[in-house]
Amino acid sequence: MPDAQQETFKILVVDDEPDLQPLILQRMRRNIRSGRYTFVFAGNGLEALERLTSDPTIDMVVSDINMPQMDGLTLLDQIPKVDPNVRAVIISAYGDMRNIRTAMNRGAFDFVTKPLDFEDLQITIDRTLSHMAEWKEALLSRDKLVALQNELDVASKMQQSILPASFPKTGQYEIYGNMMPARNVGGDFFDLIQLENGRIGLAVADVSDKGVPAALFMMSSRTLLKGSAIGMGEPGDVLGEVNSLLSENNETMMFVTLLYAVYEPETGLLTYANGGHCNPLVVHPDGSSTELALTGGVALGVMPGLQYRQASATLNPGETLILYTDGVSEAINATDEEFGVERLQQLFADRPPDGARTANEAILQAVAEFAGDTPQSDDVTCLVLHRAAR
Repeated sequence: MPDAQQETFKILVVDDEPDLQPLILQRMRRNIRSGRYTFVFAGNGLEALERLTSDPTIDMVVSDINMPQMDGLTLLDQIPKVDPNVRAVIISAYGDMRNIRTAMNRGAFDFVTKPLDFEDLQITIDRTLSHMAEWKEALLSRDKLVALQNELDVASKMQQSILPASFPKTGQYEIYGNMMPARNVGGDFFDLIQLENGRIGLAVADVSDKGVPAALFMMSSRTLLKGSAIGMGEPGDVLGEVNSLLSENNETMMFVTLLYAVYEPETGLLTYANGGHCNPLVVHPDGSSTELALTGGVALGVMPGLQYRQASATLNPGETLILYTDGVSEAINATDEEFGVERLQQLFADRPPDGARTANEAILQAVAEFAGDTPQSDDVTCLVLHRAAR
């Protein structure tokens, strides 16, 4: 029985493949039975527009790109004319960066790739609906904003809505991330991206500015990063592509510092590129730690055409990789003393991490205890990868 307190979301799936409808109904049956999702279907863009026009209760569209009569990209142009608050997710061929980029430019919130991974589809749907709910709340509150704190609250919810909610833990490795929002909300984010051959993309970023503009720029950065990471193999190329896309029509001159790495679980190989971000830290099994070599990149979004160098390192069994934003190293206490990288290293000198989650929680707790009641100017964000000991 549906929960009387639970909101039901109506999702329009647009695809000319007849087998997709029963497959979605079967694979999403738990959410359908619980009353969380209701699905309606259309075979092409024209049918989808008719449904959107006649049914104002549709919250979200999941659409294929290649369809007869009207394709998914054309549909994206038409959706805002019917209802600008409907969010769209595009289904694209793996690595089809040209259409993915076009879809993002036309307003798609996110995308999934073929063949469909239904676990990834559900995560994407949930994230999109979460963002949509927060955006609707922001619209309802827009006329009531009388102080900066109201805007920062909205930005914080938008920020939290796109962060990963589940993390992998296998016999080979564990990943865990978290963010402790500052009172003065910035634009931190982190993400995990499933790549080919079991590889994993890891990203930590910090957007300039604060409030809703930073939150919007953050979401754009994260979407472009995901598309580029799937369409390209090398982290340096990924940062170059994201930088070029962010630099287009960037009248506000906002920018983002970004560390992107690709991890291969079988070998422990980590390949990374750094766009002006804090240098990652590797904690060894004996509690000592070293920073990874710098790659010399600058922040993304300011100047197009930049190239980003990359470097590689091997994460040995029992070692822990710590990616973080400057909200960790630059956290201040009541005497304006900074937390610093040395204090972060000392945190594990006598107690080397035995897992990603425990390391992450230890860092956030240490920063919180150090800062006390002192207001912070930036979010404290940390993403940890621990390679299991043999």
